[in-house]
Amino acid sequence: MQTANVQELKELLLKTDEEFRQLATQHHQLDDRLHELSGKAYLSEPEQLEEVTLKKRKLQLKDKMEDILRRHRADTSGSFAPAQRPITH
Repeated sequence: MQTANVQELKELLLKTDEEFRQLATQHHQLDDRLHELSGKAYLSEPEQLEEVTLKKRKLQLKDKMEDILRRHRADTSGSFAPAQRPITH
């Protein structure tokens, strides 16, 4: 899917999909807090831990948002990605 189409889909989902909207809001809030932390010259130990935790949580949210995007693309295109086969030795 082209970049413009992906952006259009994201905008559509922000308007129509409550779960996607909530995930995007949380992602934005975590991003704001990370920017606050990155603006500090020195991070205390608890702040360093918070930074790592926020980055992990932000990635989890992004993964969930990407899952929704993939699911929506598959639903609208009528094609589904083939199931991945486990690797056997």
